Amino acid sequence: MGNGTEEDYNFVFKVVLIGESGVGKTNLLSRFTRNEFNHDSRTTIGVEFSTRTVMLGTAAVKAQIWDTAGLERYRAITSAYYRGGVGALLVFDLTKHQTYAVVERWLKELYDHAEATIVVMLVGNKSDLSQAREVPTEEARMFAENNGLLFLETSALDSTNVELAFETVLKEIFAKVSKQRQNSTRTNAITLGSAQAGQEPGSGEKRACCISL
Repeated sequence: MGNGTEEDYNFVFKVVLIGESGVGKTNLLSRFTRNEFNHDSRTTIGVEFSTRTVMLGTAAVKAQIWDTAGLERYRAITSAYYRGGVGALLVFDLTKHQTYAVVERWLKELYDHAEATIVVMLVGNKSDLSQAREVPTEEARMFAENNGLLFLETSALDSTNVELAFETVLKEIFAKVSKQRQNSTRTNAITLGSAQAGQEPGSGEKRACCISL
């Protein structure tokens, strides 16, 4: 069911990728959704998102993963990019300290535009280039802990922890949604903060709510 039809899901979760240009966001996206890696990955131009449906227990969750589309180079990411997002992967290149040094600015921008309840994971990408490491694991882990973020190191090149990163974020979102469903008297929609995150299918209805941008 992991590769079911477009209709075959219970929830839609929008997850955004943020971070400096060249840290590997597009390759993380393509590795997770298509199991592909492009060695000649040029800067993404235009809006790009991919989807993949995963099973979390008995629920089919459609992950809608958004890429910044190269706009981060011009500080031109708009609030529409973040709107409706219930998860975020904040990516830096662990071989380039400069991409880690600006993580705090990215976090501020995220919280300026997204819901306070958004699930955020700090991701140190390119772990396959360990000899060229400029950001110590413990330093990044401590930053994540101090800011209430999840943390993992990944390699889009050799697939290390890519599945785990996305699925950990999706599970955390799902746990929040499930808890909110239990506490909610409404049955027609589930919200994280005020962002619509998903909806139980009605009688004879397979589609979850769509996220409007």
